[in-house]
Amino acid sequence: MKNDSIGVLIAQITDTHVGFEPEAGENEFNFVRFRNVLGHLMSQPILPDMLILSGDLTNGGQPECYHRIRDLVQECPFPVHVLPGNHDNRDELLRAFPECPTADGYAQYALECGEGSDRLRILCLDSFEPGRHGGAFCETRAAWLTRELEAHPDTPTMLFMHHPPVVAGIEWMDPKPSEEWFTRFHDTVKGHKQIVAIQAGHLHRPLHSVVEGIPLSVTPAVAPAVSLDLRPLDAEVADSRPIVAAEPPFYSLHLWKDGTLVSHFQPVGHWQTLARFEEHLKPMMRGLLAERG
Repeated sequence: MKNDSIGVLIAQITDTHVGFEPEAGENEFNFVRFRNVLGHLMSQPILPDMLILSGDLTNGGQPECYHRIRDLVQECPFPVHVLPGNHDNRDELLRAFPECPTADGYAQYALECGEGSDRLRILCLDSFEPGRHGGAFCETRAAWLTRELEAHPDTPTMLFMHHPPVVAGIEWMDPKPSEEWFTRFHDTVKGHKQIVAIQAGHLHRPLHSVVEGIPLSVTPAVAPAVSLDLRPLDAEVADSRPIVAAEPPFYSLHLWKDGTLVSHFQPVGHWQTLARFEEHLKPMMRGLLAERG
């Protein structure tokens, strides 16, 4: 069903890491998970207005992997927008998705959606730097974001980026708060009250936090999850802690309506349905709706 009444609905899929098993082709573990996630999203009773692939589309920037991804998402009956992550190759990504806008050589751009009280701007930020696992946010990118925010100070705005500008407590994945890109990002968004949320990936697990008073959430990965272990880590002591686990793949749906944002995180797998709305549940539903007056 086309979304024409519930508000603005944005789907996010992140960290697909296609190409981790380069010889496996379309039977690759990560690609199969991606195909299943996309199929689940497209089977929903209400389709999103758009899908944002928020980085680490591939595991090593292989051109054939981008083309495999593009062939798959062309089946989507809604627009698909892409962002690079630290495992990507920006040039190859842009070759495979030439419609992706750029600014100052970076894959970052503004989108407009919704009308009236549901109007929303979306700013997609490029946090990729070749050779770095962590994020990047240089003066050029900060200047672009500042211009976009200052040009629309009263329009609700959501930011999408690959690297979350927070310290999550998973030491081998975390930035240091003193890193230049980290402090520059915080300084750039500070005081811009039209930013309703920051949506990120990279951490391969769900997370909620706050950045300069702005809600931030991380969508879990399509590729296997980063294990939750908050102990300090010594790189010289291999302590056999879990690092990656084959937890279910996820996608998220961000619903913007009447000035309120709600984010849902959906795992994809095979589970038994324990209840459906059938005749015997009508009294319960009537009572629940009656409570709302």
